[in-house]
Amino acid sequence: MARRDIRRMLMEPKRKPRSRPWVVPALMLAVLLAGIAIGAGVGLGVLSNRSQPEGRSAWEEAEMQVDRPVRRESLLEPAEPVPPPVVPLVPVPPARPGGPADDGFDAAVQAEAEAAPQMAAVPLILPQPPVRPTETGAPAWVRYAVPAPKASGQPMIAVVIDDLGVDRKRSERVVELRAPLTLAWMTYADNLPQITQAARRRGHELMVHVPMQPQGESYDPGPDVLEVNIHPEENRRRLAWGLDRFEGFVGINNHMGSRYTADRTGMRVVMEEVKRRGLLFLDSVTTEKSVGAEMARRYGVPFSARNVFLDNDQSVAAIRAQLAKVEAHARKSGSAIAIGHPHDATIEALSAWLPSLEARGFLLVPVTAIVRAQAGP
Repeated sequence: MARRDIRRMLMEPKRKPRSRPWVVPALMLAVLLAGIAIGAGVGLGVLSNRSQPEGRSAWEEAEMQVDRPVRRESLLEPAEPVPPPVVPLVPVPPARPGGPADDGFDAAVQAEAEAAPQMAAVPLILPQPPVRPTETGAPAWVRYAVPAPKASGQPMIAVVIDDLGVDRKRSERVVELRAPLTLAWMTYADNLPQITQAARRRGHELMVHVPMQPQGESYDPGPDVLEVNIHPEENRRRLAWGLDRFEGFVGINNHMGSRYTADRTGMRVVMEEVKRRGLLFLDSVTTEKSVGAEMARRYGVPFSARNVFLDNDQSVAAIRAQLAKVEAHARKSGSAIAIGHPHDATIEALSAWLPSLEARGFLLVPVTAIVRAQAGP
């Protein structure tokens, strides 16, 4: 190319680019769509991340409602052997929250009783009458009554021992005492069928000792206690559980119960169930406000009540003094019902006193004999 042509090209003005009015709006639209797409993608990601924990939480909550097998590690033996539980003494202190007659627990009394020397079992002194259900078709309190010696004018005495079965060693020592005693077994004691039938074979009459609510809130009467502030049907369930623990008993009496036995609604449940099963009710009289006698009459339940507590003071001398009161009451009224507990001092006092009753003009009988006598012909 000649120099002249080059100069001409350089000197010519540059052409303006062709005008394209649609380019700018197209670019803006593309940017807007890209922004919308990016925003939607981010939003979906956030929602996805949130929904996963929420869904998992709901699933886990539903999973918690399903029964699951026991964890394997919980089935393994512990590294160190667990010591056996300590079986406490029967909780009956001298001071009682509902007055001088209510049951409770006193740690000082327990420690003193634990430290007392152990006694050998006292052998039976006299041959025992046969124990077998009688009068087939009769109510349970008649069928399972222990035959009583025939009275010829002697005052009758029935000795009831409560709270049996919890302290197995002392319960077995009570079973070895001269029969017929009336033995009331705690509903929540272990191995009740075995030990109660052993007691029947020794000539003793059986009862169920039912935990009932005391006035003192600091005293624990045990599991499945009958309470005034729960639904009557729950009390009925608890009572039925206790009455299904063993067989061959004639009735029930109350463990503690200074509040419950004063409540007509609660005692109505008791009398309905006792009546249905053909049992008797022995009122331990842990409160002067007890409606036991009134409710028993209303429902036609065979009934009697405790006259003397033996071991509020757990010393042999004090228990012997209470036994003298039992004799005095029997002479005056023709019969007496005493209630004691499986304490060492009680067992020691009874082991000497029971064999001498006949010589002093008294007749040792099961509690059913007194219930029959008080009911009349």
